[in-house]
Amino acid sequence: MKKILFIQTAFPGDAILTLPALEKLKESNPDSQLDVLCIPTTQEIFLAAPYVDSAIVFDKKGKQKSFLSLIRFAKELKKNNYDKIYSAHRSLRTSLLVLLSEVNESYGFSNASLKYVYKNIVQYKLSKHEVQRNLDLIGFKYDDSSWRIKPFIGFSDDVIDKVNNFIKDVDTKNLIAVAPGSIWATKRYPIEKWKKIVNHFLNNRFSVVLIGGEDDEQLCDAISESCDRKIFNSAGKFSIIESINLLTRCKLLISNDSAPTHFGMCSAIKVLTIYCSTIPGFGFYPYLNDSRFVSFDQLSCKPCGIHGYQECPLGHFNCANKLSENEVIRIAEEMLNEHPNS
Repeated sequence: MKKILFIQTAFPGDAILTLPALEKLKESNPDSQLDVLCIPTTQEIFLAAPYVDSAIVFDKKGKQKSFLSLIRFAKELKKNNYDKIYSAHRSLRTSLLVLLSEVNESYGFSNASLKYVYKNIVQYKLSKHEVQRNLDLIGFKYDDSSWRIKPFIGFSDDVIDKVNNFIKDVDTKNLIAVAPGSIWATKRYPIEKWKKIVNHFLNNRFSVVLIGGEDDEQLCDAISESCDRKIFNSAGKFSIIESINLLTRCKLLISNDSAPTHFGMCSAIKVLTIYCSTIPGFGFYPYLNDSRFVSFDQLSCKPCGIHGYQECPLGHFNCANKLSENEVIRIAEEMLNEHPNS
């Protein structure tokens, strides 16, 4: 049996966007063992993917943070005797791991640190979606439509039961989800605008559930407390996989340019992504189920960075402040009234 390692040690959203490539990689190597090297927070994503055989945790901000611990980890990883390594992650640390693994066949992107560590260098094309770039990495051929692959994960009975219990009093026929958080402040649409959006839908026959992690609890609590009607707040209550299952019960997700956008792709629902300091052109836009995005682009300072910042570098945050919540509501209502084409 051949053994393949795929390295993705980035954020949860990036992990989701590697799933289509992993599924195709397994399809083309059905008799091989496919392992994924990931960070602690994304392990559950890969464990829920039936085409992944094992998810190995690389705690790069914890146990494996130091250079010495990286060397020790690489020695242990080498014992797995991988035949091929694909790395979607492009950091120096990742390249050193690949170098120390001494595999005969390795694949990395052209913009990776120490790119010549890789035996096969794949062009990283900024103009493409991240799903396409990951498919390029594994050599999967696609056309303008066939790359739009749903990231597939499975749900355990425990996950389904927990979500069912949470929504037992919710009218899921008219349920929409709102994900107002992001680890980057300049990716977060202002809270006062979120409050107006949520209250609009609560007052127009919809039920609303707030989606977020533990870091989003305070933000979601503040939105919940401002509501005129009952709202369902799941922030901090669910894991990533549980949140994805919850989203499968919704008609629409409204999200910042953050991980929940990609959770929505797993859930096969419509997603409306709000871009503040970033842009869809970076390749992380929602790409399935008639999803859309909204962005105020008449600014010379936008985008100010691929990830964003903890505060606006110019102090005005016009990319968010000039994007009207009424425009977000208008597009969301259009999407809710459209019949899905895919």
